[in-house]
Amino acid sequence: MRIRWIAASLVAAGLASSSAPAQVPAHDESSQTTETQDREAAGKSDLIWNLIGALGLLGLLGLGRPTDNDGYTDDPI
Repeated sequence: MRIRWIAASLVAAGLASSSAPAQVPAHDESSQTTETQDREAAGKSDLIWNLIGALGLLGLLGLGRPTDNDGYTDDPI
């Protein structure tokens, strides 16, 4: 019961608080924009790099090895 009260208090505190801004808003007194704003304003598509990155992430699936381990015994190394 105590854990529920603590969890509820943490959730309520998290919902009541606001996030802090990570950066100064663009176009203020310095009139500088962030790198992300520059990239989005350029309008260039990086689709080819996104596809190459997705293909690379799919390659990580090959690192896993099949096992017949049932979880109760150790795998031989």
